[in-house]
Amino acid sequence: MINNQEELRQTANLLAARGKGLLAVDESTPTIGKRLAGINVENTEENRQAYRGMLFTAEGIGEYISGVILFEETLYQNHLDGETMVSKINKLGIIPGIKVDKGLSPLAGGHEVETWCRGLEGLAERTAEYYKQGARFAKWRAVLQITADGCPTDLAIRENAWGLARYAKICQESGLVPIIEPEILMDGDHTIEKTAEVQEKVLVEVYKACSENNVFLEGTLLKPSMTVSGTDNSNKAGSEEVAKMTVRTMNRCVPAAVPGIMFLSGGLTEEDASVYLNTMNSIEHKSATSLTFSYGRALQQSCLQAWKGSDIEAGQKALMARCQANSESSTGDYVAGSQPSSQDTLFEAGYKY
Repeated sequence: MINNQEELRQTANLLAARGKGLLAVDESTPTIGKRLAGINVENTEENRQAYRGMLFTAEGIGEYISGVILFEETLYQNHLDGETMVSKINKLGIIPGIKVDKGLSPLAGGHEVETWCRGLEGLAERTAEYYKQGARFAKWRAVLQITADGCPTDLAIRENAWGLARYAKICQESGLVPIIEPEILMDGDHTIEKTAEVQEKVLVEVYKACSENNVFLEGTLLKPSMTVSGTDNSNKAGSEEVAKMTVRTMNRCVPAAVPGIMFLSGGLTEEDASVYLNTMNSIEHKSATSLTFSYGRALQQSCLQAWKGSDIEAGQKALMARCQANSESSTGDYVAGSQPSSQDTLFEAGYKY
């Protein structure tokens, strides 16, 4: 059993390095199928290999990306040229990571929209294998939803906080830095103030559970949603208010020992995800913890559309544009609209992957 706190600390600090963020390419096979269907490409292993291989051979991407989150298939896959995907990623100076949860299940005793995350059984054995295969960090997504009739319930908050803490401790014992992801869905018509109130309650419970499980916080990262209004709210908060409320929430709830807060895009458009993050990094925040990104759809949408199944050069160019945009956003230096982006809405109600 590996229990090297110094290694965990170093990995977490590298992942949270200034001007860098994470590329999330951990879509399950059905979900990547939806993305490929959007560009009329069949969901075969060969096409998934070609698409992800295109991402991991984009020269210079390591300037903007510190880590990449993989689906299990990709961690064990070879590139079309026979070299392992892990080797390709390492050559870019990027750290490979792995999604380790087994997806969401209905929460018995909770509201009908509430879930818990499967995957703790056998996790110690799996994470030890992933470490051997070259992964150095992991990701686990818990999902909470705000509804007019009382969600998230205390039961759902406690269950998901405990699951995240158990996962985090098990990962650390295998040498993997855990990304703790308590996502609050954008679904609903609630105000930004309501989101902030719920998010504070959730984060306090998550870090209480981490303390009870003896999680080494310096060897973790947080992947929260931004503090935004519900997607059906007619009076949506703009980037200034989102930035102010998000930073306030993080300052109030996230221990200073956590080296990086890597925001998820959660269905924001590519450009909004960059602008919101940039605004956060342009205002004063008390913590030294970096505020950066861990984006999936908001880094890949225009890339997919440019690639179209075969145009590697165009796909990589679009990918680099969004990676650079978000790298600049993570230091407060992004000029809105200075990089091309897809204007497609990326919101999906009750998003699952």
